[in-house]
Amino acid sequence: MFKLTAKAVACALSFAIAGLAQAADPIVIKFSHVVAEHTPKGQGALLFKKLAEERLAGKVKVEVYPNSSLFGDGKEMEALLLGDVQLIAPSLAKFEQYTKQVQLFDLPFLFTDIQAVDRFQRSAQGQGLLKAMESKNITGLGYWHNGMKQLSANKALHEPKDARGLKFRVQASAVLEEQFKAIRANPRKMSFAEVYQGLQTGVVNGAENPWSNIYSQKMHEVQPFITESNHGVLDYMLITNTSFWSGLPADVRGELDKIVVEVTAEVNKQADALNQADKQRIIDAKTSEIISLTPEQRTLWRDAMKPVWTKFEGDIGADLIKAAEAANAQ
Repeated sequence: MFKLTAKAVACALSFAIAGLAQAADPIVIKFSHVVAEHTPKGQGALLFKKLAEERLAGKVKVEVYPNSSLFGDGKEMEALLLGDVQLIAPSLAKFEQYTKQVQLFDLPFLFTDIQAVDRFQRSAQGQGLLKAMESKNITGLGYWHNGMKQLSANKALHEPKDARGLKFRVQASAVLEEQFKAIRANPRKMSFAEVYQGLQTGVVNGAENPWSNIYSQKMHEVQPFITESNHGVLDYMLITNTSFWSGLPADVRGELDKIVVEVTAEVNKQADALNQADKQRIIDAKTSEIISLTPEQRTLWRDAMKPVWTKFEGDIGADLIKAAEAANAQ
């Protein structure tokens, strides 16, 4: 009897020790993204990891997977909803099937510069969009700037007519498809990881990206012309699985919320500097001609693409579009 009891006690102790070890295991947060670590998003992910593991040592472990190494941009949203990753920062163009309102950010020539984007995103309307998908189990934590988009192509683009017939890579966004149809170009959906090869082989003739994406993915090596159009914004929304985030211990979630605010400010501070530096690197590489638009040429592009606003006004909301426009004048 004693031996049996001792064995039972030993078993109970081993289970208890295992249980304590399990309870002490840190919460693993997998952060997956599709761009290079050199980009604003890549740097933001690494800074989040650094601060979270410093301030929540032993409680949180952050694993960062850059460059589509865990999930590509076609699979990361599904992975988040399934709980296979806990943080992703998709382009704002990726949310139209969850809320039509976020299509606002894809409207061409809506914002005059990144400062206007920032003002709108900090506004009550902009912050409200972060919570617009919680019924779909998606919580927005913040907006991360990547930058204003430029048009690259295998021919010089000075006016909208120059783009006719060209095949442009687009994200899976109805607004961006219509944007290129408005100038009689042909949009082609393609994952970000495939863009360089698509441009290199001629599957597509052009693309739209901030300078940091163009440089980090070496698109300037296969695009002889880049038009500095600043026609739209390519920003990200840092999102999490609502059930996961709300299920975190209150002290952990509170500290992570603070870290998100801090990282967001740093990412957005550095994004413009990085884009300007990468623009200069592209100039220095002398692989692409940089085309600057005259005010008259820019007006031609804006006029050609602005009908897209009307097409999507019903889904987005006229009041939201007006609020975004108002951010330009402040």
